[in-house]
Amino acid sequence: MSFMDIDEKIKKIEDEIQKTPYNKATSHHIGKLKAKISKLKEESLQRKSSGTKGKGFHVKKTGDSTAVLVGFPSVGKSTLLNELTNAESKVGAYQFTTLDIIPGIMEYRGAKIQIFDIPGIITGASGGKGRGREILSVARTANLILIVLDVFNPQHLDIILRELRDIGIHPNEDKPDVRVRRKKLGGVQVSATEELTHLDETTIRSIINEYGMHNADVLIRGDVTMDQFIDALESNRAYIPAVIVLNKVDLVDDTYIKELKKTIPDFIPISADKNLNINYLKDQIFENLNLIRVYLKPQGKKVDFEDPLIIKKGTSVIDVCGKLHREFVKNFRHAKIWGDSVKFPGQKTGPDHILEDKDILRIIVKK
Repeated sequence: MSFMDIDEKIKKIEDEIQKTPYNKATSHHIGKLKAKISKLKEESLQRKSSGTKGKGFHVKKTGDSTAVLVGFPSVGKSTLLNELTNAESKVGAYQFTTLDIIPGIMEYRGAKIQIFDIPGIITGASGGKGRGREILSVARTANLILIVLDVFNPQHLDIILRELRDIGIHPNEDKPDVRVRRKKLGGVQVSATEELTHLDETTIRSIINEYGMHNADVLIRGDVTMDQFIDALESNRAYIPAVIVLNKVDLVDDTYIKELKKTIPDFIPISADKNLNINYLKDQIFENLNLIRVYLKPQGKKVDFEDPLIIKKGTSVIDVCGKLHREFVKNFRHAKIWGDSVKFPGQKTGPDHILEDKDILRIIVKK
């Protein structure tokens, strides 16, 4: 089936969904159609990314975390990249100046955060326009998406969010808690932890059958919608935190910004050109990546405050041991910790203790 065929098929099914009145009797039919679209989009994605000629956008990840700048051409992403990192990207005021993916490293609070500027997207990028689909796919592997908007074009936000969703990225959304376990016999058994207001068992069965599963145990936690249920069945959805950055705010007044806050409640106003609010943005990047610093204190030596270990929030002592050396895991006795995560300085803890930002950690191993 050619791309055209796939796109036409999707269009046909979308038209059928539009024409079908949504009610209890039709919900299983709509569920089946939506599942069909999801599968076709995935097929189209796979084919387009495998069939691209020439250099693909394969980016080598380095550093502690990766953030990616996504936005229309000429919103000032290159200038922003230069302000955030030590990347000297070529800055020009015409469209499509950034044709390759330019990584820069932002060194902040002891962390090395890799930031990519990907070429400006255009409407229809996820449909393959302007190599958009393969460019956008880089964002799927990032730990944070920075959506960069021009202060005069805030309406681009909806387009960017739609483009990201079309390639399976769900910015600032929690992954639906759905478990599906295939089995040999016994049909489809559904259990839910709370009442489902958007889905019924017939619809769930209908969607699962579309994915070729006729015998399965389904466990749903939370009140999941039809779209979320389908997303949970697709293995490659990416749930990535996102920050909205509004650039060129030096060109407007406070009243204009106040008005914008009514339609886009959470954005960070900056001017990359005038270096306005850039430090606050760096702070927010660090916070949204959920990173913390831990200082190591080797036995009989001073604490190394110069080179902290950068880890994710929620990391335990034994996870850190694994990062450092497998011998630490094998011979772990206990740890001593100074910092916010303990009640008193130098407290002895076990392997499961969760570390907090700026903790000092000493690992004691069996001799």
